[in-house]
Amino acid sequence: MNLISVVEKKHLKNIPDLKSGDTVRVHQKVREGSKERIQIFEGVVIRIRGGKGTSATFTVRKIASGVGVERTYPLHSPNIVKIEVLRRSKVRRAYLGYLRGLRGKAARMKEQQFDKLAVNVEERELKPEELAKPEEVEEIVETEEAKAEVSNEEEVDETKEELKEVSEEKDSEISEDTDEVAEEEALEEELKEKTEKEDKK
Repeated sequence: MNLISVVEKKHLKNIPDLKSGDTVRVHQKVREGSKERIQIFEGVVIRIRGGKGTSATFTVRKIASGVGVERTYPLHSPNIVKIEVLRRSKVRRAYLGYLRGLRGKAARMKEQQFDKLAVNVEERELKPEELAKPEEVEEIVETEEAKAEVSNEEEVDETKEELKEVSEEKDSEISEDTDEVAEEEALEEELKEKTEKEDKK
Protein backbone atom coordinates (compact mmCIF):
# COMPACT_ATOMS: atom_id res chain seq x y z
CA MET A 1 0.00 0.00 0.00
CA ASN A 2 1.48 3.35 -1.05
CA LEU A 3 0.93 6.81 0.43
CA ILE A 4 -1.66 7.86 -2.18
CA SER A 5 -3.91 4.84 -1.55
CA VAL A 6 -3.71 5.41 2.22
CA VAL A 7 -4.77 9.06 1.84
CA GLU A 8 -7.54 8.16 -0.65
CA LYS A 9 -8.90 5.44 1.62
CA LYS A 10 -10.65 7.88 3.98
CA HIS A 11 -12.41 9.62 1.04
CA LEU A 12 -13.94 6.43 -0.42
CA LYS A 13 -17.72 6.09 0.00
CA ASN A 14 -19.88 3.02 0.43
CA ILE A 15 -21.53 2.88 -3.01
CA PRO A 16 -23.59 0.25 -4.86
CA ASP A 17 -22.04 -2.07 -7.43
CA LEU A 18 -22.68 -0.04 -10.60
CA LYS A 19 -22.47 -1.54 -14.09
CA SER A 20 -23.01 -0.19 -17.59
CA GLY A 21 -26.67 -0.58 -18.55
CA ASP A 22 -28.01 0.02 -15.03
CA THR A 23 -30.95 2.41 -14.65
CA VAL A 24 -30.02 4.53 -11.65
CA ARG A 25 -31.42 7.40 -9.61
CA VAL A 26 -28.71 9.83 -8.45
CA HIS A 27 -29.48 12.05 -5.45
CA GLN A 28 -27.20 15.09 -5.66
CA LYS A 29 -26.82 18.00 -3.23
CA VAL A 30 -27.33 21.37 -4.94
CA ARG A 31 -26.59 24.68 -3.25
CA GLU A 32 -28.52 27.79 -4.25
CA GLY A 33 -27.17 30.72 -2.27
CA SER A 34 -27.57 29.90 1.41
CA LYS A 35 -30.09 27.09 0.73
CA GLU A 36 -29.40 23.46 -0.06
CA ARG A 37 -31.66 20.92 -1.76
CA ILE A 38 -31.51 17.41 -3.22
CA GLN A 39 -31.77 17.09 -7.01
CA ILE A 40 -32.63 13.70 -8.50
CA PHE A 41 -31.38 12.61 -11.92
CA GLU A 42 -32.62 9.29 -13.30
CA GLY A 43 -31.16 7.59 -16.36
CA VAL A 44 -29.03 4.79 -17.79
CA VAL A 45 -25.36 4.35 -16.91
CA ILE A 46 -23.51 4.38 -20.24
CA ARG A 47 -19.92 4.51 -18.96
CA ILE A 48 -17.84 3.93 -15.80
CA ARG A 49 -14.24 5.14 -15.81
CA GLY A 50 -11.31 5.38 -13.41
CA GLY A 51 -11.52 2.03 -11.62
CA LYS A 52 -12.40 2.05 -7.92
CA GLY A 53 -10.34 5.00 -6.65
CA THR A 54 -11.37 8.57 -5.87
CA SER A 55 -10.87 9.54 -9.53
CA ALA A 56 -13.60 7.13 -10.73
CA THR A 57 -16.54 8.65 -12.64
CA PHE A 58 -19.80 7.39 -14.16
CA THR A 59 -21.95 8.90 -16.92
CA VAL A 60 -25.76 8.77 -16.80
CA ARG A 61 -27.97 9.43 -19.86
CA LYS A 62 -31.69 10.15 -20.09
CA ILE A 63 -34.17 11.56 -22.61
CA ALA A 64 -35.88 14.76 -21.44
CA SER A 65 -38.56 16.26 -23.74
CA GLY A 66 -37.11 14.37 -26.70
CA VAL A 67 -33.57 15.63 -26.04
CA GLY A 68 -30.74 13.43 -24.79
CA VAL A 69 -29.15 14.69 -21.56
CA GLU A 70 -25.95 13.26 -20.09
CA ARG A 71 -24.29 13.95 -16.77
CA THR A 72 -20.94 12.70 -15.50
CA TYR A 73 -20.53 12.35 -11.74
CA PRO A 74 -17.45 11.57 -9.62
CA LEU A 75 -18.26 8.21 -8.04
CA HIS A 76 -17.08 9.23 -4.55
CA SER A 77 -18.21 12.87 -4.64
CA PRO A 78 -19.32 14.27 -1.24
CA ASN A 79 -22.19 16.03 -3.09
CA ILE A 80 -23.77 12.70 -4.05
CA VAL A 81 -26.08 11.70 -1.19
CA LYS A 82 -27.28 8.39 -2.61
CA ILE A 83 -27.22 6.23 -5.75
CA GLU A 84 -30.15 3.85 -6.29
CA VAL A 85 -30.01 1.03 -8.84
CA LEU A 86 -33.58 0.64 -10.16
CA ARG A 87 -33.08 -1.80 -13.04
CA ARG A 88 -30.25 -3.86 -14.43
CA SER A 89 -30.00 -4.60 -18.16
CA LYS A 90 -28.12 -7.28 -20.03
CA VAL A 91 -25.40 -5.59 -22.12
CA ARG A 92 -22.21 -6.76 -23.80
CA ARG A 93 -20.24 -3.52 -23.80
CA ALA A 94 -18.61 -1.37 -21.15
CA TYR A 95 -19.38 1.84 -23.08
CA LEU A 96 -22.94 2.21 -24.42
CA GLY A 97 -22.29 5.12 -26.78
CA TYR A 98 -24.52 3.56 -29.44
CA LEU A 99 -27.60 4.56 -27.36
CA ARG A 100 -27.12 8.15 -28.55
CA GLY A 101 -28.25 7.20 -32.03
CA LEU A 102 -31.32 5.22 -30.90
CA ARG A 103 -34.80 6.45 -29.99
CA GLY A 104 -37.89 4.93 -28.40
CA LYS A 105 -38.26 1.17 -28.64
CA ALA A 106 -34.87 0.73 -30.30
CA ALA A 107 -33.15 2.16 -27.22
CA ARG A 108 -34.73 -0.39 -24.87
CA MET A 109 -32.49 -3.05 -23.38
CA LYS A 110 -33.26 -6.54 -22.12
CA GLU A 111 -33.89 -6.41 -18.38
CA GLN A 112 -31.91 -8.68 -16.08
CA GLN A 113 -33.07 -9.95 -12.69
CA PHE A 114 -30.98 -8.85 -9.70
CA ASP A 115 -31.21 -8.52 -5.93
CA LYS A 116 -32.04 -4.86 -5.24
CA LEU A 117 -31.41 -5.14 -1.51
CA ALA A 118 -27.97 -6.66 -2.05
CA VAL A 119 -26.91 -4.12 -4.69
CA ASN A 120 -28.34 -0.96 -3.12
CA VAL A 121 -26.41 -0.06 0.03
CA GLU A 122 -27.08 2.74 2.45
CA GLU A 123 -24.39 5.41 2.72
CA ARG A 124 -22.62 5.15 6.06
CA GLU A 125 -19.63 6.58 7.84
CA LEU A 126 -16.52 4.45 7.71
CA LYS A 127 -15.58 2.70 10.93
CA PRO A 128 -12.39 3.79 12.76
CA GLU A 129 -10.66 0.53 11.80
CA GLU A 130 -11.43 1.21 8.11
CA LEU A 131 -9.78 4.63 8.16
CA ALA A 132 -6.08 5.10 7.55
CA LYS A 133 -4.16 5.11 10.82
CA PRO A 134 -1.63 7.91 11.46
CA GLU A 135 1.01 5.26 12.22
CA GLU A 136 0.53 3.75 8.75
CA VAL A 137 0.92 7.14 7.10
CA GLU A 138 4.05 7.94 9.16
CA GLU A 139 5.55 4.54 8.36
CA ILE A 140 4.96 4.99 4.63
CA VAL A 141 6.34 8.55 4.74
CA GLU A 142 9.47 7.31 6.54
CA THR A 143 9.90 4.54 3.96
CA GLU A 144 9.57 7.02 1.09
CA GLU A 145 12.06 9.39 2.75
CA ALA A 146 14.53 6.54 3.27
CA LYS A 147 14.19 5.57 -0.40
CA ALA A 148 14.76 9.19 -1.41
CA GLU A 149 17.91 9.39 0.78
CA VAL A 150 19.29 6.18 -0.72
CA SER A 151 18.63 7.43 -4.26
CA ASN A 152 20.29 10.77 -3.42
CA GLU A 153 23.36 8.98 -2.04
CA GLU A 154 23.57 6.85 -5.19
CA GLU A 155 23.32 9.98 -7.36
CA VAL A 156 26.10 11.65 -5.32
CA ASP A 157 28.33 8.58 -5.70
CA GLU A 158 27.68 8.50 -9.45
CA THR A 159 28.52 12.21 -9.71
CA LYS A 160 31.76 11.69 -7.78
CA GLU A 161 32.76 8.83 -10.08
CA GLU A 162 31.99 10.95 -13.15
CA LEU A 163 34.07 13.85 -11.79
CA LYS A 164 36.92 11.45 -11.01
CA GLU A 165 36.84 10.07 -14.56
CA VAL A 166 36.80 13.59 -16.01
CA SER A 167 39.76 14.68 -13.86
CA GLU A 168 41.72 11.55 -14.84
CA GLU A 169 41.04 12.23 -18.52
CA LYS A 170 42.21 15.83 -18.11
CA ASP A 171 45.38 14.70 -16.29
CA SER A 172 46.16 12.24 -19.07
CA GLU A 173 45.59 14.96 -21.69
CA ILE A 174 47.89 17.36 -19.81
CA SER A 175 50.64 14.72 -19.53
CA GLU A 176 50.33 13.98 -23.26
CA ASP A 177 50.57 17.69 -24.06
CA THR A 178 53.65 17.99 -21.81
CA ASP A 179 55.35 15.08 -23.59
CA GLU A 180 54.65 16.65 -26.98
CA VAL A 181 56.11 20.00 -25.86
CA ALA A 182 59.23 18.26 -24.53
CA GLU A 183 59.71 16.41 -27.84
CA GLU A 184 59.32 19.65 -29.81
CA GLU A 185 61.89 21.39 -27.59
CA ALA A 186 64.35 18.50 -28.04
CA LEU A 187 63.96 18.69 -31.84
CA GLU A 188 64.54 22.44 -31.78
CA GLU A 189 67.73 21.94 -29.73
CA GLU A 190 69.03 19.37 -32.23
CA LEU A 191 68.32 21.66 -35.17
CA LYS A 192 70.01 24.52 -33.38
CA GLU A 193 73.15 22.44 -32.70
CA LYS A 194 73.29 21.31 -36.35
CA THR A 195 73.01 24.85 -37.64
CA GLU A 196 75.77 26.00 -35.25
CA LYS A 197 78.09 23.20 -36.44
CA GLU A 198 77.46 24.06 -40.08
CA ASP A 199 78.17 27.74 -39.39
CA LYS A 200 81.50 26.85 -37.75
CA LYS A 201 82.52 24.81 -40.78
